[in-house]
Amino acid sequence: MTPDPAIALAFETTWPAAERRDHGALRTGRGLGAGGRVSSTRAMSSGWSDADIDAAEATHRGWDQPPMFRVTDDDTALQQALAARGYLSQTPTAIMACPLSGLLGDMPGMVAFDIWPPLAIQREIWSAGNINPARQAVMDHVQGPKTALLGRLDDRAAAAGFVAIQGPVAMIHALEVLSAFRRRGLAGWMMRAAAQWAQQAGASTLALAVSRSNTPAMALYRSLGFAEVGGYGYWALRSD
Repeated sequence: MTPDPAIALAFETTWPAAERRDHGALRTGRGLGAGGRVSSTRAMSSGWSDADIDAAEATHRGWDQPPMFRVTDDDTALQQALAARGYLSQTPTAIMACPLSGLLGDMPGMVAFDIWPPLAIQREIWSAGNINPARQAVMDHVQGPKTALLGRLDDRAAAAGFVAIQGPVAMIHALEVLSAFRRRGLAGWMMRAAAQWAQQAGASTLALAVSRSNTPAMALYRSLGFAEVGGYGYWALRSD
């Protein structure tokens, strides 16, 4: 399933690649070590050809990143074409969204708040997870309204997140809660803090991407009112 155009646009612009190159109907991102989201090729329309795939593969290799394609769940034609070339599907991912109105309400003082640019402690929390400096650099490339979230428990910095807006959609990325503070409700407060900031910035929807294998996170988001609006997977060659 492909999300509606507003969410699809926000998904791309609020976590952008350092560079993009088009090959017919395919677009390849240069990630500079910032992960598959920005280091993959996606279809801009259904008009791609085998030659476009060849060109995308060449660009990946020229940028010294392994060929990888990000394919929506409903794009069976591209999935079949990649499978015929030896690509394997991995990391099925859901895109979920919720109206901001469902997340707004009273917030306990200083549990979670927004600040930009990020503090050193927020960068340390991200680095303690899988949000490495290259991924943190993606945040600096985002144009338009954006902020970093800081969550606190037991009078300690305990969580960090990033939110950016495109049109009516706010996307939350890089949500990381330190292991010692998990399963205590902080992630939910972080989502509410994101919603409050996004409403003040003029958005009406909060969206995110989550690996389908992360069942606790998906359950949390559903409990907050999020619903699945799209999905995709990464297709890569076997690394033997």
